Amino acid sequence: MTKGRLEAFSDGVLAVIITIMVLELRPPAVGSLESLREVIPTFLGYVLSFLHVGLYWNNHHHLFQAVERVNGRVLWANLYLLFWLSLVPFVTSWMGNTGYARTPVIAYGVVLLMSAMAYLVLTKTLLAEHGTNSTMAQAISDGRKERISLGIYGLAIGGAFIHPYLACAGYFLVAALWLIPDRRIESVLATKDDEK
Repeated sequence: MTKGRLEAFSDGVLAVIITIMVLELRPPAVGSLESLREVIPTFLGYVLSFLHVGLYWNNHHHLFQAVERVNGRVLWANLYLLFWLSLVPFVTSWMGNTGYARTPVIAYGVVLLMSAMAYLVLTKTLLAEHGTNSTMAQAISDGRKERISLGIYGLAIGGAFIHPYLACAGYFLVAALWLIPDRRIESVLATKDDEK
């Protein structure tokens, strides 16, 4: 089975997720700069969610550069990831519309945590398909950033019980961590190209 259809479907779903999020941004009825204050919480939630979804798209793209084939388990693991990411617009809207109340901020963190875990499931499923000596195994063997992200998400969710903004700071921290380019896959693929 080829990977092209899985990549195209995933790209489409992620594009729809981002589109839904931007459609949730409602402009104020009044035409003054002062009126923009009321949409700042929703806009900041959108920025945070756009970063996370964009980072998933970017990393998904890089991951599949090292993929040679997919099977049914990979398809289901990918759908599992897309399921959790598809909930991002809902929790983003809920969080922004409630002014970052504790429960929506916790729900947002749970969706981010489950998305990260689903991405980990996808990578483990791909590793099982490709084997320990594959290009993919060489490229993603470390997994340090993934484990750190899961830990920060867990701490941030707990931090929401102290103050919701503490949790949001944790969610931004994970996004910032992933904004630093992860060159593992590109490095391994470049090495393989040099060996040819």
